[in-house]
Amino acid sequence: MSGRDPFCQPRRTRRGAALTLMFASVLVAGAATGSLPQADRKSAADEVRSAAPAGHHADVTRAAEEAMADGKSAVEAAKRAVSRSGDRWGAVYSQGEYEEFEETLDGQYTGVGLWARSARDGRIEVTKVRAGSPAATAGIRPGDLLRSVDGEKTDGRPVTEVVAMLRGDATDAPAGTTVRLGLERGTRAWTETVRRAQLSTDSVAVRKAAGSVTVIRVDTFTKGSGDQVREAVRQAPPGAGIVLDLRGNSGGLVTEAVTAASAFLDGGLVATYDVDGEQRALHAEPDGDTTRPLVTLVDGGTMSAAELLTGAVQDRGRALVVGSRTFGKGSVQMPSRLPDGSVAELTVGHYRTPSGRAVDGRGITPDLDADEGALQRAETVLRGLAGPS
Repeated sequence: MSGRDPFCQPRRTRRGAALTLMFASVLVAGAATGSLPQADRKSAADEVRSAAPAGHHADVTRAAEEAMADGKSAVEAAKRAVSRSGDRWGAVYSQGEYEEFEETLDGQYTGVGLWARSARDGRIEVTKVRAGSPAATAGIRPGDLLRSVDGEKTDGRPVTEVVAMLRGDATDAPAGTTVRLGLERGTRAWTETVRRAQLSTDSVAVRKAAGSVTVIRVDTFTKGSGDQVREAVRQAPPGAGIVLDLRGNSGGLVTEAVTAASAFLDGGLVATYDVDGEQRALHAEPDGDTTRPLVTLVDGGTMSAAELLTGAVQDRGRALVVGSRTFGKGSVQMPSRLPDGSVAELTVGHYRTPSGRAVDGRGITPDLDADEGALQRAETVLRGLAGPS
């Protein structure tokens, strides 16, 4: 997957939110990509069973069927077919992996507390480390390269596979089991053995900054995070400006990103997307707060559903975007069930911002470039927009 971290999810707790159309960007280490909204939130299992294979979905299904007939692994055959198709964001999950993939979006997971992404050279880079997590205790830092998991090299592997390795999906490893990580930082290479733990995502954090500024940080769009953003806006002091910090946000549920957009927009278009050539649209709910100043903070780790939200508030003149160019993950994936119960998630289209800009492979360019001290600069800009108090 792209743009998510290796955070590893809970096992068999409860089924996650329905995933119909998904942006395959990585909520790293076991987390997931985003899903597009649907009116009837049926279970993901029902959705993938009802998805009719088309295009290279059919090719992948055929490869799985032939492998099963020969007594070989349907999952491995499907993965090879996806690789041959050239689908950059395509992925194949075992049935158990897909269930855990869904569960992640409920905000609970079993893992080591890493977020990571696949760099453009194929190496796996740590983008964030959860405070107090096993990874943090081991001294792992953002920017470190994850070169191996339990002796298996990670270079060139899809993030989905790396996530599964970190979680121990092959052995259904529970919290308390260990995993050996090969790491690299500059000229230093070393190995750390860390113990998996049961963690929660806590994807939305709110704090007050100087000058009546409220900072809302969203790490990933998990179930309920959109409403948390809306509540944070309602609770902000009257007239106070808001910094919406989406740095390192690797995506998540698109329904939640649209709900978050609704906190700042009075209805209207959030994004358009196509599915096998059919055009569709996502709209904000009415009655959002359109008056208080808003700065959206982004960087190269801002992906997928987070880019959708950024593009909406930028195109509609609702926010000043500060930071560095976003990742550029704007493709739409649709899952289909394979004969052995595994799931193939393949690209079927792309989304665009309200003005029609394509995001996939391009990212979103901020209105104001900032790298070091970006948050401080965003707060300064916001206080300027708010004027004297």
